[in-house]
Amino acid sequence: MNRVPLAERMRPHELSEVVGQDDIIGDGKILTEIVKRGEPVNLIFWGPPGTGKTTLARILAREYKADFVELSAVTAGKKDIEQVVERARQNWNLQTRTVLFVDEIHRFNKAQQDAFLPHVESGLIILIGATTENPSFEVISPLLSRSRVVIVSPLSKDNIITVLKRAVKAEKVSKRVSSKALDYLAELSGGDARSALGDLELALSLADKVNVAVVKEAAGRKVPGYDKSGDKHYDNISAFIKSMRGSDVDATLYYLARMVEAGEDPKFIARRMVIFASEDIGLAGNGALPIAVSCFQAIERVGMPEGGIILAHCACALAKSKKSRVSYDAWTRAKDLAHKSMGLPVPVWLRNAPTKLMKDLGFGKGQKWEAGFHLDKNYLPDEIADQKIFKN
Repeated sequence: MNRVPLAERMRPHELSEVVGQDDIIGDGKILTEIVKRGEPVNLIFWGPPGTGKTTLARILAREYKADFVELSAVTAGKKDIEQVVERARQNWNLQTRTVLFVDEIHRFNKAQQDAFLPHVESGLIILIGATTENPSFEVISPLLSRSRVVIVSPLSKDNIITVLKRAVKAEKVSKRVSSKALDYLAELSGGDARSALGDLELALSLADKVNVAVVKEAAGRKVPGYDKSGDKHYDNISAFIKSMRGSDVDATLYYLARMVEAGEDPKFIARRMVIFASEDIGLAGNGALPIAVSCFQAIERVGMPEGGIILAHCACALAKSKKSRVSYDAWTRAKDLAHKSMGLPVPVWLRNAPTKLMKDLGFGKGQKWEAGFHLDKNYLPDEIADQKIFKN
């Protein structure tokens, strides 16, 4: 029994073997031209899971005849970065290039990304990052300015079928897998070749003849996934918010843990808690917003996995807080009223009076520069003076 997963065994070793990336591979296309020139370029691969970002990095490192070092931003820490730099220095002395591939580079916080910068600038490290998130928002500007962002396209259903056909041929199991099964595997994959190959491998282990029914059984035995742009992403964040709103601390922590363990962006979770602090707690707990903002800032500085402790601290505090929609509801009414009455003039006595003429015309009349000063007049335009926006 081969212990190496099928997806790993089927990984292409040359650019010509890569499927579905015609925009970046081929005559005159960026990756092919980089290889032809033989001059390494720092790259950020941006695209969905299972589209070949890691494969492309490994192929380029092989073409450069470089030492390939792979880090996952999910698990790597400061010590790992230091070890990579030391290894790169040793390679430099041996006149060998070092390609550092950082998977999920968006998961590194600013300080961690900054740590690479001087070594990328000096050429000690050739950086290739991979991200499923928009690098404009998740990768620091100095690194972006020294790298080329390459979009790795989602794989089409036909692309996935091509990958699967290669696999069944390479494994000499073509007679065991029906064409309808291949079609259904491609349909289920969502453009993720790794997922499709994993399903195929599991299906082959379940039956001598793989048909659609066997594929369904194999797909049903998989550990449920978590697509950060799919339904499960929205279902979990919705359950998390509603659990905080309902002051259920246990459920709040449970859904938070599900998101963190699935690899959800901690800054996304923290941003939602900042919004929740004003939207659902508001005036009932004026300390909630500073706590949530501090949580977001701490996540940026600390990163994961320790950031999970900070998220849990903040989530518990928000779940246990008293709730009020007074300020949120007032803001909604204010926007609605402003939209309907945008053309109404501001009362003359509320306007500035920087000239004598304006003072003579009554601009700012009666106003005093005193804290808490109040005139017994309508501060709203006369036409809407009877409207009540803030209702405590």
